[in-house]
Amino acid sequence: MQRYIALDAFRGLTIALMILVNTPGTWSHVYAPLLHAKWHGLTPTDLVFPFFMFIVGSAMFFAFKKVDFQLDAPLAFKVIKRGFLIFLIGFLLNIYPFTGDPDTWRIMGVLQRIGIAYIFAAFIVLLFRQRGVLITSALILVGYHFLLMTVGEGAYTLESNLVRQVDIAVLGANHIYGGFGVPFDPEGLVSTIPAIVSALFGFEITRFISQINDKRDSMIKLIQLGFLALIAGLALDFVIPINKALWTSSYVIYTAGYACLTLAVFVYLIDIKKYEKPVKPLLVYGTNPLFIYVLSWVWVASYNFFPVGDGTIHHFMFNSLAIVFPEKFASFLFAFLHVVFFWWCSKWLYERNIFIKI
Repeated sequence: MQRYIALDAFRGLTIALMILVNTPGTWSHVYAPLLHAKWHGLTPTDLVFPFFMFIVGSAMFFAFKKVDFQLDAPLAFKVIKRGFLIFLIGFLLNIYPFTGDPDTWRIMGVLQRIGIAYIFAAFIVLLFRQRGVLITSALILVGYHFLLMTVGEGAYTLESNLVRQVDIAVLGANHIYGGFGVPFDPEGLVSTIPAIVSALFGFEITRFISQINDKRDSMIKLIQLGFLALIAGLALDFVIPINKALWTSSYVIYTAGYACLTLAVFVYLIDIKKYEKPVKPLLVYGTNPLFIYVLSWVWVASYNFFPVGDGTIHHFMFNSLAIVFPEKFASFLFAFLHVVFFWWCSKWLYERNIFIKI
């Protein structure tokens, strides 16, 4: 089956960005573009997770094409098993190193959302043809908006939104992310519903470009779709705020536009201009995406096991950089060095044909 190198490069870029934004030297000193928007609005960092959902959908296309998109009992079991394993790994990352109080364990998270969205998106693309997938996606986005509006005034506020209310009722306030000052999980149960569409978008865009033989035509179509989605997302923002934490319908569409434009850039560089060598590091980075993401999380969390002086090896490494560089740049450099290190890990696995799949 033909592979699309531009998609592989896009996947590698996404993993590199996830590590970059998740591993600063200190959260007290981070450049603004590397932080999430506080509530409404968008920063470059807010593009990373929907890009990840995009590559999940893209991978589904190639996986299910091998079975001609035919659903049977063994495949259904495999889909559910994989989604459950991804969810479980995400939960285990939350509670690592397993020394915290179970009464405060956070249930949801990035991989948990991916696991749930993967299962639902997989069954949608296997049960429906392309038109059905698109109609289902539209119904989800429209329905999600009206679902949020059922709480009335304050539907898109931090304190009163339905996502928060459901999570508190189902999971309990102690099992929800607290970084917003109140119990609110940016990877909540209800807000995972529109994330399914982000994966479906990746699936359908991959199906779309796989049907176009001329790469220049693919690039033009991606640019057109990208700008159309950006305009639609911005127009919807007047009614439905672009909000990553709530994964609003406008956010899904708007970030989809950026995904199209980013992929168009890679199609231009790789398929049209044949600049494969400069993007080879990204291709390597994308070969074990989930494993490298998990490894980076465990690696950084394990720094707490190694005390140095009055702190940990994490503090020692950052403080060593902060002696030489301004604190914000030192924090960025700390994260960038981790990007380089985990690229080396990816390269080591790639050169030995080791591909770890869940």
